[in-house]
Amino acid sequence: MKKLATLIPTAVVAGLALAFAFSVAAQPQQVTAKVTRINGSARYSTDAANWMPLKVGMELGSGTVIQTAAGSIVDLVLGDLDVVAQPTPKVGDTLSYQPMAEQDALRLYGDTVLALDKMTALKTGMDEVRETQLDLRAGKLFGKVKKLSPASKYEVKLPNGVAGIRGTIYSITAQGIVSVLEGTVVLAYVGADGTVVTQVINAGYQFNVGTGQLIPLPAIEQRELASAAGEIVAVPGLISEPTVITVDQNQYFISPVSD
Repeated sequence: MKKLATLIPTAVVAGLALAFAFSVAAQPQQVTAKVTRINGSARYSTDAANWMPLKVGMELGSGTVIQTAAGSIVDLVLGDLDVVAQPTPKVGDTLSYQPMAEQDALRLYGDTVLALDKMTALKTGMDEVRETQLDLRAGKLFGKVKKLSPASKYEVKLPNGVAGIRGTIYSITAQGIVSVLEGTVVLAYVGADGTVVTQVINAGYQFNVGTGQLIPLPAIEQRELASAAGEIVAVPGLISEPTVITVDQNQYFISPVSD
């Protein structure tokens, strides 16, 4: 009986320790935004008072504000960089493997101010719940978002509303011009009469809060979005050059082995 009484506290302690470990593991993890390309110049601040030059390779956390100079471009990758080797067709006696990035990515254009309000990820078995909240205070933002789990949330706040993004290639301006190449954006904004208006923008369309018009995506905008989507995948300096493997064309004779 005494032995059983001794084991009970031990079991309770072990159970509490396991529960604590599970609760810690179940907490959302902070995600960072990695700077992968800068054309021109940009700066960042973590306290809204002191500004520092932005450089390629930096990892920025939630609460960071980024500001780009006129005519500049900044590309960001959100979270860990997932890289897969994509084989390209055989050319002569060589076979090339081109690394490609599969990840949420952002492009800030010139005269843009963007705050990274919240970026978290939570592993739930085979799935991942991500929460991304961005604040576009000025300028123009391009985004490429991989497929999200049903419980994930990706929002871009504007001075006059908020846009919910679902697995999309999109661009959005602080003035409320939303262009969608793939996926869907749901925009909620305050109308001229003060009421909240909800607008769904599907792939191939553009919506302008100022005019209230939903129109087919202009060809020039389609080309810009497609070009940005292709460029933002290749991450200079962070993804290696294509690996070229020489294919051995020699024929070797192997003598049969008898039992």
